[in-house]
Amino acid sequence: MLELVVLLLIGLIAGTMGSLVGLGGGFIIVPGLLMMGAYFSNYTSLTPQEAVGTSLTLIVLTALSSTLSYVKQKKVDVVSGTLFFAACGPGAVLGVYIASLFEAEQFSLAFAIFMVFNMCIFFFRKKWQPSQHVAWSINRSYTDREGNIHFYGYSKKVALPFCFIVGVISGTFGVGGGILLVPMMLIIFRFPTQVATSTSMYVILFSSLLGSLINIYQGHILWEAVLFIAPGAWFGGRLGAWLSKYLSDRMIYNLFVALVVLIVVRMVYNGLL
Repeated sequence: MLELVVLLLIGLIAGTMGSLVGLGGGFIIVPGLLMMGAYFSNYTSLTPQEAVGTSLTLIVLTALSSTLSYVKQKKVDVVSGTLFFAACGPGAVLGVYIASLFEAEQFSLAFAIFMVFNMCIFFFRKKWQPSQHVAWSINRSYTDREGNIHFYGYSKKVALPFCFIVGVISGTFGVGGGILLVPMMLIIFRFPTQVATSTSMYVILFSSLLGSLINIYQGHILWEAVLFIAPGAWFGGRLGAWLSKYLSDRMIYNLFVALVVLIVVRMVYNGLL
């Protein structure tokens, strides 16, 4: 019974935090599943590939939940998000293959390094200033609830290679990839913050779906975990979208850092011992 409660809790935390910071929730699900091997006999033989595959499948649910909320709020740039997915999708396929090359200890250390990188990017993206307006080849606009019009744009030559890298990271570590995608949209292309976060979740939805289908084919999905994490992830995705209207950036960042520190310590411990 305790095992099921832990799975539900992992899903709730992953869905909520993933939606709040635009990361998809995999940074909670993957280490959460791997850590369960130390406490529950049913998970002692869990491989990194199974954790990644299970995470990507669950991210689909998290991203779908929050994306539906953001679409209703008319914050998703569907045209831009679909174009970005065209590059993220093939990258996710390559990432799934790369994930299959890791041994358990190597994956734990690589994931810990990746999470430290995530924390640094998440912190500095608040410090970096948006680039000066550039006459990009594709120009877009967004009107917020107050009636203010925001102009932004991008170039396929810049966006598509970057999105491919995001897809590789997503498929390798079982995460959404929004930690890179959101800063790209905010800093380089001057997307409005709410549009960047919601469009990131839209891209994550489809890239994770593609990666999860490949893992299903390879048999790298732990369906019992999917079944019990999914309700928490679904509710958490909607809860995160709702909380985003009330929590300050500082509060969100502090929660994120606390979770990352715990994850990194545990993953380093797994990798070394």
